[in-house]
Amino acid sequence: MNTSENNFEIDDQPLEERVNNRSQPPKSHAFTEFISSNWAPSNQQIPNRAEVADFAAKRRRAISLKFPGERLVLPAGPLKVRSNDTDYRFRPHSAFAHQTGLGTDHEPDAVLVFEPVKEGAGDNGSNHEVTLYFRPLAGRDTEQFYSDPRYGEFWIGPRPTLAEIEAEYGVKCKDLSELEVAITKNAGNKALGGVQIRLVRNVDLNIDALVDTSRYNTGVDLEQADATDAVLTEALSEARLVKDAVEIDNLRRSVASTVEGFENVIRALPRAVAHRRGERVIEGAFFTKAREEGNDLGYDTIAACGNNATVLHWIQNTGAVEEGKLVLLDAGVEDDTLYTADITRTFPVNGKFSEVQAKAYQAVLDAADAAFKAAVPGNKFRDVHAAAMNVLASRLEDWGLLPVSAEVALSDEGGQHRRWMPHGTSHHLGLDVHDCAQAKKDLYLDGTIEAGMVFTIEPGLYFKEEDLSIPEELRGIGIRLEDDVLITEAGNENLSAALPRTVEEIEQWMAELAQ
Repeated sequence: MNTSENNFEIDDQPLEERVNNRSQPPKSHAFTEFISSNWAPSNQQIPNRAEVADFAAKRRRAISLKFPGERLVLPAGPLKVRSNDTDYRFRPHSAFAHQTGLGTDHEPDAVLVFEPVKEGAGDNGSNHEVTLYFRPLAGRDTEQFYSDPRYGEFWIGPRPTLAEIEAEYGVKCKDLSELEVAITKNAGNKALGGVQIRLVRNVDLNIDALVDTSRYNTGVDLEQADATDAVLTEALSEARLVKDAVEIDNLRRSVASTVEGFENVIRALPRAVAHRRGERVIEGAFFTKAREEGNDLGYDTIAACGNNATVLHWIQNTGAVEEGKLVLLDAGVEDDTLYTADITRTFPVNGKFSEVQAKAYQAVLDAADAAFKAAVPGNKFRDVHAAAMNVLASRLEDWGLLPVSAEVALSDEGGQHRRWMPHGTSHHLGLDVHDCAQAKKDLYLDGTIEAGMVFTIEPGLYFKEEDLSIPEELRGIGIRLEDDVLITEAGNENLSAALPRTVEEIEQWMAELAQ
């Protein structure tokens, strides 16, 4: 034992090894030999090709054609520590999931690499040969099998082999140990004959460091490379603006599970009212369905009663659920494919809207209906928000709340109505709850609505208890109505139509579920 000049004792055992002190894993050769013997053969079989495989191949081809002659690197991301040696459940980066088709709990540390080849000579007539690098199942004769709590089969169960992933998802696979060479070989300045790398950054810091070191060593301008990387991230985000058939099926499934989750909540209301933190009861009732039917929540549930519903991202969910107040529930199930729903309903705790609650709710419903009419092919995405704002501004003017006319409020010099509706009316939906967020403004906000797009329509009104500019009867009322909308050639389809939307439908729905 050594002693420092500050009289602190220094232990020579590395910090990263100390977490194993509690378990004292055997180190003897005899134990290793014994634990690796007498295991039945694995019953894992080569799976059939997944439906998503052909769709993912088309997605990769579309990206490949945008970047001929360049190496593209898409990490899934590593495991993330929640506390000490406990990790969060793994979820891959959405760009990786979209380009591979891999869904829940697949392959932390995996990386998808697009290797440039002669134009048109790559996979599916593309400009690249694509390989998925991941850590395959360790043999039972290895120390990792029994001693590694992050990756060992004894601890986390079996992982797929290279051959299994290759067969199921239709992408060539190699061991993760080969990744460094695959990324760095002949990389360098494109003008000097090297292969330019584009990387999805800030997903896996180890891959960032590997690529940056390679760039530094080969004289690539790092600032310019960052801009180059951003273009890839942008393209991968824009690739999800229009959903293919399998993505739409995934979203239908996540919406259906979410509807069931909302029904769970209504049935749990008596227990929520009786509990000091009834919002947590609501949150838990929905989460049960998310884990039963899907991978997880698509985002933290907003379960807000009374004035908490006027807090746009209220996720503490520590409040009471009280008779006479409204509950705003904003929640979504993430399917095993990682596609999520995003639905909001506002309903009265006692099953009946008061007159003033119904008046406010009807304004939001009318705004949503106007937005639906604008959500058709050929219109601009921003038209959906404008349609909802026209209704809400007019209603606020009718109620005498605006200090100016609705027309002035809706002008560029106005905006007063946004005091009570500060967020956007719509966002794209898919692998991320706010999908396609890195797309260019002219393809998103200023983009033209196309068949195959899926986005939300979610106007609201939020009247805070402390807002002295409104009548007392409105204070503490927060209302949002959010549906998930598929754009079709003929117009649109409300994917979440199974949940009631009108005052009368909500009251009837609650009464039926209470029986």
